[in-house]
Amino acid sequence: MAKGSLFIVSAPSGAGKTSLLKRLRNELENVVISVSYTTRPKRPNEAEGQDYFFVSRETFLKLLEEGAFLEHAQVFDHYYGTSYPQVMNHLERGLDVILEIDWQGARQVKAKLPDSRSVFILPRALAVLEQRLKARGQDSPETIAKRLAEARNEISHYAEYDYLVVNDDFEQAVAEIKSILIADRLRLSRQQQKLSELLRALLT
Repeated sequence: MAKGSLFIVSAPSGAGKTSLLKRLRNELENVVISVSYTTRPKRPNEAEGQDYFFVSRETFLKLLEEGAFLEHAQVFDHYYGTSYPQVMNHLERGLDVILEIDWQGARQVKAKLPDSRSVFILPRALAVLEQRLKARGQDSPETIAKRLAEARNEISHYAEYDYLVVNDDFEQAVAEIKSILIADRLRLSRQQQKLSELLRALLT
């Protein structure tokens, strides 16, 4: 069985990354969106083990000390981390794994797994981010201002990624991200494993 590929997807808060990836998961088979660990409080519409694994700061730091994370970062006073064993298990089963992480985490993953692909999602304008953050109704004006400042910092790292996608037209953005995954599945190294029997039959 051919191993899956690891994809890193980053975007500033409010750029629509989560909606894009949920749609992508519904349209492509054998795609898993990794569930991260976090120390931030659970929001009303979130489910344990589906959106995040919500843990205490003490538990997170213990896991970090044990080397359980492929990457980790501190964002807005909270910790986030990706389970190393979980990701590797999915890849070994031939599944493509998508990590929703920021540029700090992307650097760590690239250092450990240089064959991973990375995609950065850009908004059409910062005003769009501000509008989406306000529409959530979850953050104070001070928090929104802080997130917008962080968004500029996040966007400044776009050149560290392999692909850039602008989420102006939702359907177009979904199609572009989908095309990146499909093209990766057709790479020679993956097709050689998947089509080994066919290639052997054609050449004998």
